[in-house]
Amino acid sequence: MDPHITEWLNLAIRWMHMIFGIAWIGASFYFVWLENHLNRTNPKTGLAGDLWAIHGGGIYHLEKYKLAPEKMPETLHWFKWEAYTTFLSGISLLTVVYYFNAQSMLIAPGSGLTEWQGIAIGIATIVVGWIVYHLLCESPLAQRPALMGAVLMLMIIAVAYGLSLVFTGRAAYIHVGAMIGSIMVGNVFFVIMPGQRKMVAAVSKGEQPDPKDPAKALLRSRHNNYLTLPVLFIMISNHFPSTYGSEYNWLILAAVSIISVLVRHYFNTRHQHQKYAWTLPFAAFAMITLAFITKPTVDNSAPQVAFSEVQSIVAERCAVCHATAGVAPMAGVHLDTAENIKLNSDRVLSAVRNRVMPQGNITKMTDDERTVVINWINQGAKI
Repeated sequence: MDPHITEWLNLAIRWMHMIFGIAWIGASFYFVWLENHLNRTNPKTGLAGDLWAIHGGGIYHLEKYKLAPEKMPETLHWFKWEAYTTFLSGISLLTVVYYFNAQSMLIAPGSGLTEWQGIAIGIATIVVGWIVYHLLCESPLAQRPALMGAVLMLMIIAVAYGLSLVFTGRAAYIHVGAMIGSIMVGNVFFVIMPGQRKMVAAVSKGEQPDPKDPAKALLRSRHNNYLTLPVLFIMISNHFPSTYGSEYNWLILAAVSIISVLVRHYFNTRHQHQKYAWTLPFAAFAMITLAFITKPTVDNSAPQVAFSEVQSIVAERCAVCHATAGVAPMAGVHLDTAENIKLNSDRVLSAVRNRVMPQGNITKMTDDERTVVINWINQGAKI
């Protein structure tokens, strides 16, 4: 496909995915906040609680029924399309970015996978991830939330590690995110919506709804709420090669996911107590620690590198995608002149050191060439 068309297709779908995702996550955060802040002291008959709020100059009074009203209202607002459109746009973006360019964007150099094998692994990860999660939720394990959360986190870490062996760092991260996002939308499509339809149908017929359905829907909704921050991190991680490009990228993903779940738990419980207030300073300390742990070492004993050697490497391995002439250079980075190479030396250092460029190592950059470029930049990037 024409690279120009692919770029604009990428932009359009990515923009829609972001808009739909904001709508879905916003609704999730709001309703969990609403559930947690209900006034449950002496509620009216049939109610679980109520809440008064002010926003945008208006005062609102919201009530939650223990199960359902005796008669359904004429207008009932449902929340589902935010999840479905986020999923559909996300899968479309995954296809455009990683499956249309599987050899360079999806498959790790030296993995030995064909394009179709890589795509099959990606799709299987998403499908099998949902099946395993759903079976866990239907097992007795679901009655022990902390243990269930730990098992789910171990599953995510194992998938991240496995994918990091055969996919590029970015592709491994994004497929973990796609698996988590698919679990979330699966909760909506297969559990939450059917349960809500059963409840509404029962009330419409004048029957007593089964309390198991809304209880199960609430549980899955809470799972979705805890999974949102790891997914958001994965969505922005492709801008930070020090995460997905690291040799220990799967461990970084695991650490940040655990940190984000802890922070989410604090915000979900702070209306009741401050037992988890420690998670905020802990999260800050943990992120700083990650930054120091992943900081690369500098070889001060390396011999001085001549710029001519670096320029030759860049011309052969990098400039094919980062030249001024022809198609716009990737990420707007020009590497066709000495001045541009020096100007972008920090970005070159990150990309070369973390092995995220050249994409899929399509130009066959060697380890020795990477070392030469890294040493030249560490020595001051002199031209």
